[in-house]
Amino acid sequence: MDEALKDSILNALEMVIDPELGIDIVNLGLVYKVDVDDDGLCTVEMTLTSMGCPLGPQIVNQVKTVLADIPEIQDTEVNIVWDPPWDKEMMSRYAKIALGIG
Repeated sequence: MDEALKDSILNALEMVIDPELGIDIVNLGLVYKVDVDDDGLCTVEMTLTSMGCPLGPQIVNQVKTVLADIPEIQDTEVNIVWDPPWDKEMMSRYAKIALGIG
């Protein structure tokens, strides 16, 4: 996958806002890995801020919706993983400032 496509994917994923925190999933550090195969299947490996997050299915649907607008992507598979576990140190500087975290 070329850098331009990866940038397009990450830019699109910045449109997916975690409803609880009001920050996008990229700046929260929830997206661990993105890949697109030769058939246009985009695989997103990500986590959620907590295992019991009731909004997980909503976030997954939003990921699929925003990535559907990228011409190179034919389909999207979202894999929710819990390893490594998410913590606030994974957030970008922007997210930490927005949430008032050191």
